[in-house]
Amino acid sequence: MKKIECIILDWAGTAVDYGCFAPVAAFIESFNEIGVPVTAAETRAYMGLTKIEEIRALFNIDRVKAAFCEKFGRDYTDEDVQARYVAFQRVLFDTLENYSEPIPGVVDTVEALRKAGIKIGSTTGYTGKMMDIVIPAAAKAGYKVDNCVTSDHLPAGRPYPYMVYRNMIDLAVPSVDCVLKYGDTIADIKEGVNAKVWTVGVVMGSNELALTQEEVAAMPADELDARKAEVRRRMLEAGAHYVVDDITELPAVIETINQKMNEYIKKTRI
Repeated sequence: MKKIECIILDWAGTAVDYGCFAPVAAFIESFNEIGVPVTAAETRAYMGLTKIEEIRALFNIDRVKAAFCEKFGRDYTDEDVQARYVAFQRVLFDTLENYSEPIPGVVDTVEALRKAGIKIGSTTGYTGKMMDIVIPAAAKAGYKVDNCVTSDHLPAGRPYPYMVYRNMIDLAVPSVDCVLKYGDTIADIKEGVNAKVWTVGVVMGSNELALTQEEVAAMPADELDARKAEVRRRMLEAGAHYVVDDITELPAVIETINQKMNEYIKKTRI
């Protein structure tokens, strides 16, 4: 009998930091420092990539390229990218611990899955040094994983599948059929798809929805439903097998996947 043996969760916007605000604020501040502003929407469009790659992507936006050239009289270089990355890290490290609170439902659901024998892995666009802040801060609030992989010593981060495979090695999970990737960005979805694992997107608290808990509570129901539907559409178009409102729906999705895998096995044996 095949079944899901391991779930691999993203961090900001998926497990902690409702709405994924820590990196957004740091990207905006780092570009404001040189008088070439980027918007929250622009930063969110590339969320889930490694942070240095997101800075490259932001510099490569036509509007940003033009604004930089107008201000400095030249095109941006890799030195400019590296300088913004240094500034981004400075801002992020100053605030990161404050954005490590688990998203509602995460702690209890993950513990229930762990008790059911499922291993808990994780991937992230943060570096190892950033996670040295996030992991203990989240643990104090009750959220713990069995393994955390960053892209520091891998060929690349998302959307490439290497962090998923590293989790599989570290946690001794032998088949992609038995792995589920769970995340809140399009990059998360593509990471799971490229790894050929079951891929589930989450809407509430996500980077894609881009709302605080207070904004969610205050928003008219029809407007919130429309925004959620749009996020769901984007995630499904990116290749997600399932999209859930929140993590409390994940155990039922896992049960459905387990049933589908074993129904397929029975059919192919006939």
